[in-house]
Amino acid sequence: MINDEIRLQKYLANNGILSRRKAEEAILEGKVMVDGKVVTELGTKINPSINKVEYEGKLVKNEEEKVYVLLNKPIGYVTTVKDQFNRDIVTDLIKGVKVKLLPVGRLDMYTSGALILTNDGDFIYRVTHPKHEIEKTYNVTLKGVIEKAQIQELEKGVKIEDYITKPAKVKILKIDSEKNISRIQITIHEGKNRQVRKMCEAVGKKVLALHRAKIGFLDVKDLKVGEWRYLTKKEIERI
Repeated sequence: MINDEIRLQKYLANNGILSRRKAEEAILEGKVMVDGKVVTELGTKINPSINKVEYEGKLVKNEEEKVYVLLNKPIGYVTTVKDQFNRDIVTDLIKGVKVKLLPVGRLDMYTSGALILTNDGDFIYRVTHPKHEIEKTYNVTLKGVIEKAQIQELEKGVKIEDYITKPAKVKILKIDSEKNISRIQITIHEGKNRQVRKMCEAVGKKVLALHRAKIGFLDVKDLKVGEWRYLTKKEIERI
């Protein structure tokens, strides 16, 4: 039936194969087949109960169960599902889950903390799209004592490469003059690559340690590093 049709990229994302954007790229690159034929049109719609979809030669099965996980990511793990350098990946930490999960956004290898993983492509799109402005809160350890003027710069927005960051919330957690370090909390709602590190560098501060404490209202204070839990239905709806 025509009412059962779904866009090809959405079908791939819903089944945990790729994020919506990556699925669109894969289609344009000719990596997706429908009923044995390569499809390169982003407007293509399919009926999951009728059409056979393949990605890189493998059949894409229609997964009904949606899984949502909150992980307290350790340092040393990369936020991807496959790594060409054979490094540890975040999905290695999620044991006992039968469906393929994708990270919602990214944390760099040397950043720990809150990371959501799911096989729900629509959820990934909603959470990562800039228009939704979901806040992310980071605890940052800096080399040296941070000055009030530097805090104000971070709050106002700083130039990173070819863009200026949007206003941030910044709070001082601790100043240790003897150890010559500062601990601050930065809350942003953008998600550019290594943004918090670059923001701190822009005001002359080197990041010694970085931990994402919260995504929206979700925190990992009750999870040990490397531990994970399922999100509740209320949490999924709220975020």
